[in-house]
Amino acid sequence: MIKKYLILSIALFSSFFAQAQLKGALNKAKEGAKDAVSAVKGGDLSQEEIGKGLKEALNAGVGSAVDFLSVKDGYLKSAYKILLPEEALKVTNKLKAIPAFANVEADLIERMNRAAEDAAIKAKPIFIAAIKNMSFKDAMNILTGNADAATRYLESNTYKALYDEFKPIIQASLDKVNARTYWKESVSAYNKIPLVTKTNPELDDHVAKMALAGMFGLVEKKEKDIRSDVSFRNTDLLKKVFAKQDKK
Repeated sequence: MIKKYLILSIALFSSFFAQAQLKGALNKAKEGAKDAVSAVKGGDLSQEEIGKGLKEALNAGVGSAVDFLSVKDGYLKSAYKILLPEEALKVTNKLKAIPAFANVEADLIERMNRAAEDAAIKAKPIFIAAIKNMSFKDAMNILTGNADAATRYLESNTYKALYDEFKPIIQASLDKVNARTYWKESVSAYNKIPLVTKTNPELDDHVAKMALAGMFGLVEKKEKDIRSDVSFRNTDLLKKVFAKQDKK
């Protein structure tokens, strides 16, 4: 009889324990579901709001950067000024003693920056296409990511297209102001100097790469502004979306 009661007690205890485990698992599942919904919605934000807010911020940032750099002196008289490559400086430094090339460095720098300014305006539609194709997952990664997450997203999705677009425009712009001809004449004069190592660095490739470095540098600055300074959030949607980032 005692053995029968013992077996029954063990069975009841096992049943209660199993039910408790099941209840705990169900509760954890419910909490997990709530967390997942919260993550997807961004708390009190919908997917649509997060996507629109991030795209609005990116469009404003790249629009401002392109507008700034594509006007006269946008590159030349800013922190994004394009300088000669180190190899080219060897040429210009040697040529300064020759009267016809006394201002060779300053002339080339101006012409290079004018070419970059001509090309910069072409960046906007390429940036806009990348922003338009941004997924919700991309938006969440940007919103909760590093201070330069949006810039790095754009860089990884637009760099090749931008380079391919920039380079022929830069070549044409350099030719418009005779920069490449002037450079060839400079290199030719340099290569005639006794005992120098002959050189001929490509200006158009250098200008394209430095123009893009400046472009992404300014986009990154705009991104950091909107992330760190609420005064740059000039719409209700931007304030709402980036308030989530402030709490992360």
